[in-house]
Amino acid sequence: MEDDLGRLYRLDGVAHITGVINEEVSFFLVVYFCDAARGFCWWYCMWFVEVVLFVDVAYQLGLPVDGRYVSGCLTNFHIYIEGGRPAWVWFQEFLGVVPPPSQVQKFAVNCTWFQETFGECPTGADEETMRRFARAYIMMLLGTQLFADKSSNRIHIRWLPYVARLEEMGTYSCGSAALAWLYRCMCRVANRHMVKLAGPLQLLQSWIFWRFPRFRPAGYDTCSWPLASRWSGYNPSGGEKEPRVQNWRLRLDMLQATDFIWMPYSSPKVLQVVHPEVLEPRHMAM
Repeated sequence: MEDDLGRLYRLDGVAHITGVINEEVSFFLVVYFCDAARGFCWWYCMWFVEVVLFVDVAYQLGLPVDGRYVSGCLTNFHIYIEGGRPAWVWFQEFLGVVPPPSQVQKFAVNCTWFQETFGECPTGADEETMRRFARAYIMMLLGTQLFADKSSNRIHIRWLPYVARLEEMGTYSCGSAALAWLYRCMCRVANRHMVKLAGPLQLLQSWIFWRFPRFRPAGYDTCSWPLASRWSGYNPSGGEKEPRVQNWRLRLDMLQATDFIWMPYSSPKVLQVVHPEVLEPRHMAM
């Protein structure tokens, strides 16, 4: 399991985003952007498609936007498992344990079970044990950070095929898949009957802070890599929903053209911290 620390996309390809991206987001800020989606509907979603780009994912999360595609169905994925083995047999093989029925809902496992079972790798563990913990760790990242559903407390085992060979994990285009999932979630929440948010909300919040300086929290002036880690210590304060949403609505309605930064990654302070691999042309794709 040796790894080249000089590469941007390491053995796992995604684990470097944890610990530096805060799980908390400014709920009311994101709520207003979603609230605006209900008003502008498809025009709003298309505006996001034109602005939140592959380059944002590469810079904000440090994830690959090229490589092997991330795809598959949620309900019948088990019938495509190599060799036709039952999904839970595969789970047992790769993670060494099977969750009790009380912790399973169809093909989704409660996040608390993952955390309690794989929260800390034992000292002196052999390589196979470390691989099992690494697989569980990456599944938790994928299921709760990049591709979270509305429940926010379950991890789908559809990620098993991707963590089966850890050495190949970094070859997948997790960045483009996360961006596509964000688009899908934004389009869904444009429906006024949808009341819960899903998707990579840390990416959306960081994009807002980098593109709209007026919305940035005070005291977070130091850039680090990946760029979304700039807000890792940000803990949004609570408050009543309506006044906070109205405040964000007013502030956004008063924005001028000069309040939006179209090229936030060209500043010297950003270029000093980004990984050299991100500067390659393939990450500038629209």
